[in-house]
Amino acid sequence: MPLKYTTGLDDEQLDDLVTRVERLLPAPWNKPRGRPKKLSLRDAVAIAVAYSRQNTIQEVLGERWNVSQELVSETITDLVPLIEEATREFVPTAQEAAEAVTGRACLLDGSLAPCWSWDEHDELWTRKHGTTGHNFQVITGLAGDVIFISDPVPGSVHDSVAITITPVAEILGHSGGVIADKGYQGCGYAGTRRRARSRQEANSAPATSGKTRT
Repeated sequence: MPLKYTTGLDDEQLDDLVTRVERLLPAPWNKPRGRPKKLSLRDAVAIAVAYSRQNTIQEVLGERWNVSQELVSETITDLVPLIEEATREFVPTAQEAAEAVTGRACLLDGSLAPCWSWDEHDELWTRKHGTTGHNFQVITGLAGDVIFISDPVPGSVHDSVAITITPVAEILGHSGGVIADKGYQGCGYAGTRRRARSRQEANSAPATSGKTRT
C-alpha cells in the first residue's frame, strides 16, 4: 500500500522507523503462539504517524486499514510514545538550533495543530483560525529547510507571545536576520509586504464616500 502522502515518509524512511520502534517494544509484536495481530507493525506505525501528522479521524484510518476505530485508538496510544522516543535524536535542541541559525537569514511562521474542543479548555480556542488547537512556531532557512519547531502552546496564544514563552526568540537572536509576517509586528523582524493591487483591481474596488479635497 503506498503510504508516502499518508505518512510523509518514503518506503525506506518508513522501514527505518519501523525498525527503530521494534527495538523499543516491550515484547515481540507477534508472539510465537497465539492469534497474530490484525495489523503488521509497519501498518501500525503508519497509522500512528498518519494520525500525528494530519490529525486524521480515527474512523477514517480504520476504514483505510480495514480495522475498527477501537484498534486504531489502541495502536495510536501504544506507538506514538515509542515513535517519539525513536526519533528524539533527530530533533534539535534549542542550543543546536541557535548554532544552526548563527549568521543566517531565517523565516519564521506560526501554525496551528487542531484538536478536540474541550468544554473546560477555552484557552485552546483561536479566533484567527476559528477552531481549537495548539500553536507552534517554525524556524526555517530561506530555502525552507526546517531548523526548529517549538513545543506547542495553547491556540489562544498570539504568535508574538508564543516566541517569548518558547526558545524561539532566543534562538533567532543568534540569526543574521528574520523575515516574518505581520503577526510578529513589534518584534523587530523584517515584515512581508502586501502585494500591490493591479490597476484592474483598483478600478473595480468600490469607491469610498467623502468629500473631494481641492
